[in-house]
Amino acid sequence: MSPLENFREKEFLDQITILNEISGSKDSEALPGLVDLLKTPVGDTSIDYMVVNALNAVLSSNEDKVIEGLRDPHEGFNILCIRVAGEYGLKNAVQPLVDLALAEEDLDRLMEILTSLARIGDENALPVFRRFLDHQDPFIQSSCIEALGKLGDPESIAEFKKIITDSEADDRFEVCDITTWKAVDALARNATEDTIAFLVNTLHHKNPTVRRIITDALINVGSFCIPMLLDAFETGDTDTKILAANVLGFLRDRAGADGLVAAFDKGQADDLNVRYAVYEALGRIGTMKGLICLVDGLSETDELILMAVVGGLEQHVNPGMITALTNLISMADEQAFRLAKAIIASKATTIFDHLYENQGAGDILVDALAESHDPEIVEEFRDALAAIGGIRAEQDLDRLPSLTLGTRKALAADDSRSMCAMHRAILTDLGFEPFVASNGEEAYEFIEQGEEFEVVITDMNMPIMDGMELVGKIRSTPGMEEVPIIMVTTESEASQQGLASKTGVTAFITKPFKPDDLKAKILEITA
Repeated sequence: MSPLENFREKEFLDQITILNEISGSKDSEALPGLVDLLKTPVGDTSIDYMVVNALNAVLSSNEDKVIEGLRDPHEGFNILCIRVAGEYGLKNAVQPLVDLALAEEDLDRLMEILTSLARIGDENALPVFRRFLDHQDPFIQSSCIEALGKLGDPESIAEFKKIITDSEADDRFEVCDITTWKAVDALARNATEDTIAFLVNTLHHKNPTVRRIITDALINVGSFCIPMLLDAFETGDTDTKILAANVLGFLRDRAGADGLVAAFDKGQADDLNVRYAVYEALGRIGTMKGLICLVDGLSETDELILMAVVGGLEQHVNPGMITALTNLISMADEQAFRLAKAIIASKATTIFDHLYENQGAGDILVDALAESHDPEIVEEFRDALAAIGGIRAEQDLDRLPSLTLGTRKALAADDSRSMCAMHRAILTDLGFEPFVASNGEEAYEFIEQGEEFEVVITDMNMPIMDGMELVGKIRSTPGMEEVPIIMVTTESEASQQGLASKTGVTAFITKPFKPDDLKAKILEITA
């Protein structure tokens, strides 16, 4: 006797109980009745929904009925069988689904079939995915790219590369489409020297979002990418070297650090922006060779690069480094004051604690601290001096200014710790209260929380949410349409500034720059 006999005449609660029991037992005797209820619904939304769930459960253990249903003329039952085949990975459904796909003209049904085949993940479906790899519908095309990537189809590698290359065309690069994104993921999933070398060579894609996707993909691949990333220092342009150094820093692998030091020794980091990126990466990794390179970097005179050096050393303090710093600052020359200012602006409290033991070095550091206009920095070092204690520390505490935050607010976004520190110093010097974020998503959270800013400063290339996407979101936010936005970038191509201008950027500062350059630009656009 079917558990669904006289089902339509039963009470609502009884119907629910029956359908729940069928879902749990997967009773195949209920199949004809469930199909009838699907094709001729009872008319109650809750019951009709539960019928679909129960039918799904019963079909999961009735593969023959699923395959039979793939040819059923009833659209609802047919689609359900297509979905069940994919959900439960029914291998025997692959060929019938392939036959359906090759004959299907309706785009929505074709997408359902391809999705099911992709979930099953059988190599017998490769021909159909290849067939639709250049389909005019981007969602069908991207579904095929993803499936071929997961299946590791070597015949599709060339097409994946072509998709990414074509996306840099003058009439296409301004938008990152889903097919480009999926092609990057497919190449990274099939990580070989060839595919990874291609992604590294395409790191400086014309579209910032694609650059972020490639960066994330390489980081996810891991240490296998290191030789190809280091090759970029031999053959790549300046922008590619910068991006490669960033990826190596995020990988935090000793081999990457050793390769960066070697690139430095070969003169492949002579460009200021490349050198800055290398120092930041070495600070993230923290190997002995890398730290020696950073200590050598204490002779740098560019303020931003010096902050990158100090920021890297702060994360890996050791006695030899402290001795070198003490000797340099105790000389009380121009470089000593640069170093002291970098230590304070970088909030390098661990280095400060060690250097303060030497009175000469300590006095210079406190002099630099007393000149800061940033209440947060002064308070942080005030706490450090209080923890050190003693008469000398108490006297130095009395020298520190009492500061209050400015009434004007500014937002700065950059994934570089040292760049964020420089932005803080510049903004507080100008009387702004700084809000600092390490990526666009964090920056936009301040806006979502209701903060209002007189100026926004953003990097172009950042993880999670890049500067271009941040600018687009800001410009689409009511009340933020006219807020001045300065984009700080290492980008050397005119096309990048053109794209940023279209997105809504007000002005640009190109790295490397002096703090006074950014100050002047802020004053110019906020006057």
